[in-house]
Amino acid sequence: MQLKPLVRSLAVALSIVVIAGCSSTGGTQDGDSYGSQDGSSMGAGTSGAGTGGQYGSTTGSGSGAGQQADSRIPEVRTIYFDYDRDTIKSEYESAVMAHARYLRANPNAQVVLHGHTDERGTREYNMALGERRARAVQRFLNIQGVSNSQMSVVSYGEERPAASGQSESAYSQNRRVVFNY
Repeated sequence: MQLKPLVRSLAVALSIVVIAGCSSTGGTQDGDSYGSQDGSSMGAGTSGAGTGGQYGSTTGSGSGAGQQADSRIPEVRTIYFDYDRDTIKSEYESAVMAHARYLRANPNAQVVLHGHTDERGTREYNMALGERRARAVQRFLNIQGVSNSQMSVVSYGEERPAASGQSESAYSQNRRVVFNY
């Protein structure tokens, strides 16, 4: 019965190979990375599930002006989201990339990502959505090389609106993540 130790060894080896293959960070072979597609924290029926866009990698500016700009906190500190979504809009990718460059150039800098929602939905759902939005930004920054130790996430849900009112204009200003240094 020497077959049993051989089968056990093969099972262990196969498990190690599977685990190593599953430890991908979400990038593709040409250096692109993907947005928020974390199915583990998204509830059933969430319209943001699986709708992450593809983000281009824009590292290596090489210019002196670009390096000088990396020493200052980026001016755009708020990014906005579509209704009931946790994916970063393509129009805000450059702003998030600027924060990634700043944080990589300043390893002692700390940022708190504040996730917010509009008032539609239950309090519990909005707290979870605010967290998913902040975590989507955190994942994006992490893929761009920012250390997890430099970032923390806080969700305020609907509790701290930027604009009051029940219009689409007010709602759109409240669906956001704020970079707080």
